[in-house]
Amino acid sequence: MDEAALRRRVEAIRWYHAIELRPGLRTPGLDDPRDRLAMLRLPDDLHGRDVLDVGAWDGFFSFEAERRRARRVVAADSFAWNGANWSTKEGFLLAREALGSRVEDADVDVMALSPSTVGEFDLVLMLGVLYHLRDPFGGLERVASVTRGQLILETHVDCTYTRRPAAALYAGHELRLDPTNWWGPNPEAVVAMLRAVGFGRVEIVSRDSTPYRLARAARRLVRRERVWQGRVAVHARKS
Repeated sequence: MDEAALRRRVEAIRWYHAIELRPGLRTPGLDDPRDRLAMLRLPDDLHGRDVLDVGAWDGFFSFEAERRRARRVVAADSFAWNGANWSTKEGFLLAREALGSRVEDADVDVMALSPSTVGEFDLVLMLGVLYHLRDPFGGLERVASVTRGQLILETHVDCTYTRRPAAALYAGHELRLDPTNWWGPNPEAVVAMLRAVGFGRVEIVSRDSTPYRLARAARRLVRRERVWQGRVAVHARKS
């Protein structure tokens, strides 16, 4: 595909992820996932591993896993691809084509994940998904059922003022004016849920610092974010 044609096709899509398709050509995404790579502590070399990216959207992390030499990568999504929201699957499909990628796609909802629908994986990525689930516990059970190795989970958290497992419920538009945001568990609740669904080893590998949360709350006051909200990345294994 020549450069001009690719740019025209990129401009026709509303992107969520900023993805570099060619040197000097990056999709105009709302989110630049490169900012989260250090927080996630994704292994530099995924050689020989099968990877599932749950809630892949435009596929940045799927393609990144492939770039890190994963043996097989499956991008799974439903909500961001089915056109019911503002997004579609077109971004993922174009990125895969432009990158010459072999990442597979699975149109499947989180609540439909099972070994029979997608198989089992050495590494499962669940990034920015948990707080969108009306049933986060059930979603984690589904994710655990397809994880034979490691889960890397990244999520919004709330109620960080208490060390007791707790969660905030957003029944309307309380979080970023987005009705698809449902829950804000605190880090302790995330760890407790993961242990309850069968992960024996759970470690919080990154979390927002208090100064960072204060700075972000000041910048995003219009979105009503609070000092006790933030993000965490968690690594979990079954044994």
